[in-house]
Amino acid sequence: MNHPRGASGASPSRGHHQRPGEAGSAVVPALRPALGRRQVIGLAVLLVLACALPFVVGNYRVFQATLTLAYAIALLGLNMLTGYNGQISLGHGAFYAIGAYTAAILMEKAGFPYWATIPVAGLVCLVAGFLFGLPALRLEGLYLALATFALGVAMPQILKHKSLEHWTGGAMGVVIVKPDAPAGLPLSQDQWLYFFTLAWAVLLFWAAWNLLRGRVGRALVAIRDQPIAAQAMGVNTAMYKSLTFGVSAFYTGVAGALAAISVQFASPDSFSIFLSLTLVIGVVVGGLASISGALYGALFIQFVPNVADELSKAAPWAIYGIFLIGFMYLMPSGVAGLIQVIRRRFPRK
Repeated sequence: MNHPRGASGASPSRGHHQRPGEAGSAVVPALRPALGRRQVIGLAVLLVLACALPFVVGNYRVFQATLTLAYAIALLGLNMLTGYNGQISLGHGAFYAIGAYTAAILMEKAGFPYWATIPVAGLVCLVAGFLFGLPALRLEGLYLALATFALGVAMPQILKHKSLEHWTGGAMGVVIVKPDAPAGLPLSQDQWLYFFTLAWAVLLFWAAWNLLRGRVGRALVAIRDQPIAAQAMGVNTAMYKSLTFGVSAFYTGVAGALAAISVQFASPDSFSIFLSLTLVIGVVVGGLASISGALYGALFIQFVPNVADELSKAAPWAIYGIFLIGFMYLMPSGVAGLIQVIRRRFPRK
């Protein structure tokens, strides 16, 4: 598999020596030192538009936007694992399910407030991902993909098992009461959950940007591109791979918890292997090794199936397939890659 290069198109230098953990500093756009003035202004404008969105659209569109933000968090976590570290996962829907059920069980069985379930769901998935990543260190490429695929296939059946039925509700799932906005805020339930999810998205995207632009990000890219050389330079590849799996699962678990609270329901059949494959599609469409690509991919997996269904009630998945083929043909490096190409061809004056 050919791994994507960064927006600059540069390859890691092979002709000079670098200190351990500092290889590949020019590979990924997220590793640049800081945001420029134009980028800061652009992000500020985007944040203002995001805050204004729930006041200009209906509740259903706000609900869709909330799910889009949750998907973006999950895709960012998966992109850390696959795009930046080169570990292929076809079973991240399992961590999405664990996060969703952790939030649902804590709220309905233990009486936790909804806001307190989010970090707990993330931590549970962090531990689960780290523990799964330890034995997975012996696997690479398609073997790792198959192992994670097996996890994704097994998770719905595990959630339905009789020994867990008291907690998970079996095939019936768990119903969650949608929380109200804090007293004094003139917001509907959907608007409040949108802002709540937006706050988590901003926090986690900021954390990922800081993590990936520094020494950790360079080490992840070095392991992805030249694992033997990275190990020779002193990078603890086993620890980095396991921790990356854990952090990726943390992001996905938080996304699952946020989505479950918004949907007000967690059911085993909602977390089939198709969800895991959908997350992979979102990462590829948005752009591998791209932080902004997580948002583009989330928009694709949230809205393109709806557009396909509106275009053809008889064969919506055929239309979806055509859309997907078109995206891959026109944008082989994803939406984020296309945007970088356009920026290079039309530089700012």
